[in-house]
Amino acid sequence: MSVHPSEPATAPPARPALNLVRLGEMARRGEKLVALTSYDATFARLLDDAGVDIQLVGDSLGNVIQGRSSTLPVSLEHMVYHTACVARGKQLSWLVADMPFGSYEADPRQAFASAAQLMGAGAQMVKLEGGGEMVRTVRFLVDRGIPVCAHLGLTPQRVHALGGFRVQGRNDAGAALLRADAAAMAEAGAAMLVLELVPSTLAREITLAHPAMLSIGIGAGAGTAGQVLVLHDLLGLGAGKRPRFVRDFTRDPDAAGATLGIAEAVRRYVADVKAGRFPDEAVHGF
Repeated sequence: MSVHPSEPATAPPARPALNLVRLGEMARRGEKLVALTSYDATFARLLDDAGVDIQLVGDSLGNVIQGRSSTLPVSLEHMVYHTACVARGKQLSWLVADMPFGSYEADPRQAFASAAQLMGAGAQMVKLEGGGEMVRTVRFLVDRGIPVCAHLGLTPQRVHALGGFRVQGRNDAGAALLRADAAAMAEAGAAMLVLELVPSTLAREITLAHPAMLSIGIGAGAGTAGQVLVLHDLLGLGAGKRPRFVRDFTRDPDAAGATLGIAEAVRRYVADVKAGRFPDEAVHGF
């Protein structure tokens, strides 16, 4: 497997604190948005210093922090705690917090109550999974001043219903459903959209169709407005088989066998996403 060589990563220039307006301006001028999961104040500060644009307090903490086999046992209390930790550590990045399983599906009012706790802990946006069935909830939150990031494709909270961790939207029916769900989320007011394990051509099509809804890909090719990875995967710490779309950024591509420190690895990831070197669809695409 070949990997494009990376240019030496340097500390990013001074930048203003990011908000949705600035993120939109970056995407419109063709600058890729860089996102990473974050779970504590120390790493939040490190990611900020490395130039990460978006920090996501993911319910993936169930896997990488709590040692669970899925995200399903993660509670709202867990998410509020980790969101507050990250909020205290970061200064410049845009902060998104996952709404965990069972905290928003019942009705829009339940979703608002959960989102309000996350926003009170320091989140600037909440992320929820689901398509057309979540339209009323997304609109309810947006109308009340809560920015929403939608999540389509492989949705980990529904992994059992989806039959496992598989690429979504490969056939005509699946692709049509993803297009419809993305359009519904855009119409409902979602300002951001995570596309996970989606064919790169479909992810690019959805991105172009809804430019105001900033698309962030994970295992969805290079055609999205930005990229996100789980921090522990980027650092080569993920347990089990490494997903096809992941690269271990602690391995120095310029010196065989050499390893990079954590801060340098994150800076390499930022530099490679910004320069279009990651993901390499020949290696990481579907």
